[in-house]
Amino acid sequence: MTNPADRRFISHLDLDTFFVSVARLDNSKLAGKPVIVGGLSDRGIVASCSYETRAFGVHTAMPMKIARRLCPAAEIVNGDPDRYSQLSRDVTEIIREQVPLYEKASIDEFYADLTGMDRYFGCSLFMSELKQRITKQTGLPISYALASNKLLSKVATDESKPNGQAVVDFGTEREYLAPLVVRKLPGVGEKTSSLLRQMGVSTIRILSEIPLPMMQSRFGKQGVEMHRRSHGIDESPVVPYSEQKSIGTEETFENDTIDIQFLHRELVRMTEKLSFQLRQQKKLCGCVTIKLRYADFNTEVRQTVIGYTSSDDLLLKTAKELFKKIYDRRQLVRLLGVRLSHLVQGQYQIDLFSDTVENIRLYQAMDHIRSRFGENAVHRSIALQLNDIEKKGYVSKL
Repeated sequence: MTNPADRRFISHLDLDTFFVSVARLDNSKLAGKPVIVGGLSDRGIVASCSYETRAFGVHTAMPMKIARRLCPAAEIVNGDPDRYSQLSRDVTEIIREQVPLYEKASIDEFYADLTGMDRYFGCSLFMSELKQRITKQTGLPISYALASNKLLSKVATDESKPNGQAVVDFGTEREYLAPLVVRKLPGVGEKTSSLLRQMGVSTIRILSEIPLPMMQSRFGKQGVEMHRRSHGIDESPVVPYSEQKSIGTEETFENDTIDIQFLHRELVRMTEKLSFQLRQQKKLCGCVTIKLRYADFNTEVRQTVIGYTSSDDLLLKTAKELFKKIYDRRQLVRLLGVRLSHLVQGQYQIDLFSDTVENIRLYQAMDHIRSRFGENAVHRSIALQLNDIEKKGYVSKL
């Protein structure tokens, strides 16, 4: 039996259909109506959809053409990444002020470690008041669940939506999970779920009864993890959140240059590289910084806050705009750098609001090639003129 002193109190918070909720916040006429957020053309993609549309089979990442056919009465709304980022930061600030230890898992979900607070202020009451505070100050509906670990709290939050709250009592973790379908278990994707169904495993209860050696033999390390999760076991910590984390790269050229085409190629190459790293790490960035050092060692730095993204196109557009503003002296350049900061967890790898199905497939194919053959396996043509660059001796090989 668990020692009460060793008990953890972990809460998961999730902004309900975040993009749809923001659209309704800005346009009250959308309340209660079926709403789809995404690209407006038939070749666009569904970024988010209301619960009213889900009853018709509409889901995230579905081609807009199919979504329109399934729910012709739906209101189609274009996305606003800057607005989402602003409200995400507003919610983050409220949580930061109230919670001693929290993790921003993505643009619209958080974990809070309330361990120890139960002795002074009931955790359930605290979360209920926090939920009310967030909705009152931002106008956004949010669901949460309180449990002994991150796994249980996330599952329970998903089950309590929309605009719900739940508590999974200590000692009932396995009992709570048992009747749920295996697809509800985090880490069990569509492919694994299909394989489990073929084995006759439809619920988490049945999954938990499969001997560990059999799970390991059939699924390897993933099988071991699924076995642990099916028993409600999850020891992963709440990772303290910081928006100061960043990734960046810079080049000091062997020969100072004023070749604008070369500088543009370097800018594209570095931004593409960092964008790919973001997606590999399943992160989004909310700020882009460009650094330029002239031959006389004067250094210019310019940055701008953007909507959270990891899209090559959006980051390149921002980087080029910053470079255009910062490179105004027409002097020889010694160093060029790009930095992406305000990082949060998230997998919105593409611009679901404007990209077409074809573009999305192209980006995914390019990332697959890079993952398999290395970061330099595929680039935009402007960044591929490496032989010319090396011949000119601009880039210092570190």
